[in-house]
Amino acid sequence: MSFPWAKPYEPTHPLMKWMDEKLPIPRLVYNATGPGYPVPRNLNYFWNFGVLAGAALMIQIITGIVLAMHYAANAGVAFNSVEHIMRDVNAGWFIRYAHMNGASMFFIVVYLHIFRGLYYGSYKAPREMVWLLGVVIFLLMMATAFMGYVLPWGQMSFWGAQVITGFFSAIPLVGEPVRQWLLGGFVPDNATLNRFFSLHYLLPFVILGVIILHIWALHIPGSNNPTGIEVKDEQDTVPFHPYYTAKDGFGLGIFLLVFVALTFFSPNMLGHADNYIPANSLSTPAHIVPEWYFLPFYAILKAFTFNFLWIDAKLWGVIAMFASIALLFFLPWLDSSPVKSSTYRPLYRWFFWVLVADVLLLGWCGMQPAEQPWVILSQLGSIYYFAHFLVILPIVSRIERPLPMPNSITEAVLAKHAPDTASGPAAA
Repeated sequence: MSFPWAKPYEPTHPLMKWMDEKLPIPRLVYNATGPGYPVPRNLNYFWNFGVLAGAALMIQIITGIVLAMHYAANAGVAFNSVEHIMRDVNAGWFIRYAHMNGASMFFIVVYLHIFRGLYYGSYKAPREMVWLLGVVIFLLMMATAFMGYVLPWGQMSFWGAQVITGFFSAIPLVGEPVRQWLLGGFVPDNATLNRFFSLHYLLPFVILGVIILHIWALHIPGSNNPTGIEVKDEQDTVPFHPYYTAKDGFGLGIFLLVFVALTFFSPNMLGHADNYIPANSLSTPAHIVPEWYFLPFYAILKAFTFNFLWIDAKLWGVIAMFASIALLFFLPWLDSSPVKSSTYRPLYRWFFWVLVADVLLLGWCGMQPAEQPWVILSQLGSIYYFAHFLVILPIVSRIERPLPMPNSITEAVLAKHAPDTASGPAAA
């Protein structure tokens, strides 16, 4: 995207002119994150989370490279190699805790990024490709995180890999061969660690590549905004730098404060104590749960407790778990309302908050044992989750009467501050 009023890159220093002729990286940066990229003037702090997700990914890549220098992907020594990192490597405890909690922070900002997109309709035309690439990034993150969770080779690592990969065996004909191919055998062992470590190391760079495509796709239509109204003229925009680089910098500072506080003062808050016990195939933990960011999908997986038609309950759970994410690919076409932002969609906004509560409920049920009342709550939560996207959303988009919308972004901004402007002279 290039608005006619976008300020072109004009290097003045001889070195920058030479660089622009030979390898125009400064021009690329200028046009992507500088004055050459006009953005809507009304973006709020919910638009910070894309930058924060990028920062979290870089933290994961840097700390992961350091950890890979000391980790041994062998069932006999993997657990001890992690303890070696924690106890003997200079600042190893910090690198390991930063990597472990960085994964949680990465998922927190990505989940907020997704819910912002849902609230403000950022998945709608002309940004469908931006959304689709975002869902691909989310799937890659989940795969990377799952394989990384196995690597410490504690009790929860071993049994998490055993249980989660075991669900693939429910797929008819090909399920068991696929499971054995994933594990490199019949149970998690050396082959599992080797291939999981290799893929865990590789996939963050794949994620980085898809993020570049994600940003590229975003720059073609430009950023969405809280009103959901497209940019009409120059007064609707401001240069990305310095206005939003300063705003993103402030958000990044807050993010780092929370991240550092979690890493230094409560590094194991989001983990499991059982993972500090070496993996033992002869001793099953009392309660096997994945990491917290998988819990809503784990609850959907466990919600199916009976066979239906000719399909086994276990297979229904696997289908539902993957379908819960696959639904997001079809979201731009399930919601046919021409209005993007929930600000002007009162009925949709109500159901959006019900969806948020439902996802939180599924997350809570996911970490509970497979017994009542958690099973029935998981089933009710799963029913609503699918009903929201497949039934409620299409109906709401057809019957809803949106609120009156402003004619432009500038009009919305001025209307928002009009009371302050009007009360100023009166107060004086």
